Amino acid sequence: MAQFTVSDQITKLEHHLRELESEYNREPHSVKLLAVSKTRQVSEVKAAIAAGQAAFGENYAQELADKSLEIGQVGVDWHFIGALQSNKAKLIAQHADWIHTIDRSKIANRLQRHLAGTDKNLEVCIQLNLDEEITKAGVSLDELPALAEHIGELDNLTLRGLMSIPKPASEEATQRRNFAKVRHALEQLNQSGFALDTLSMGMSGDYAAAVAEGATIVRVGTAIFGKRN
Repeated sequence: MAQFTVSDQITKLEHHLRELESEYNREPHSVKLLAVSKTRQVSEVKAAIAAGQAAFGENYAQELADKSLEIGQVGVDWHFIGALQSNKAKLIAQHADWIHTIDRSKIANRLQRHLAGTDKNLEVCIQLNLDEEITKAGVSLDELPALAEHIGELDNLTLRGLMSIPKPASEEATQRRNFAKVRHALEQLNQSGFALDTLSMGMSGDYAAAVAEGATIVRVGTAIFGKRN
């Protein structure tokens, strides 16, 4: 049995993303691979960096801070993709480059307060809860425009787009319908005056359908690092 290596998996995924871009008439290299490194060892992250991976997603504020301090931030983008608590906003403001999970103005205001007077800018996405699942974070479609307007008024936050985790679906047609709803929400915001360019959607089991519907960032962990112990 062939030995699993992070480098091989990243190469395979990057090749597949380029194939999908061609298949769905996307611009070459318009889809970015975000390696979900939550709970992974620093050695695993360094192996991914050695293989050319530059963007990593973390779900826990302290873990992101610790890894960014140990590994560094030069040439590496740290994306926070977990639920952000108000008391962790300072930590994330200091150590993250991107945040995918803004779902209320209170969090956006906290981040801005910690960055005010600095030259740091955070790239952010609003988390959209398409089906208004009570177990899932994110804003509803109705709440989305007001939150987008509010973030647009904050000096140190740049709204880039939307992130969503639709209900799990095994059929590609259903996956695509769900992702198409997220794309449509972004298009509606742009029609109202925004200039958003990011759709963070798709994970190890459904990223192909996400690319088909316009994803620009796919969040992949298991397909890179293997299953967690």
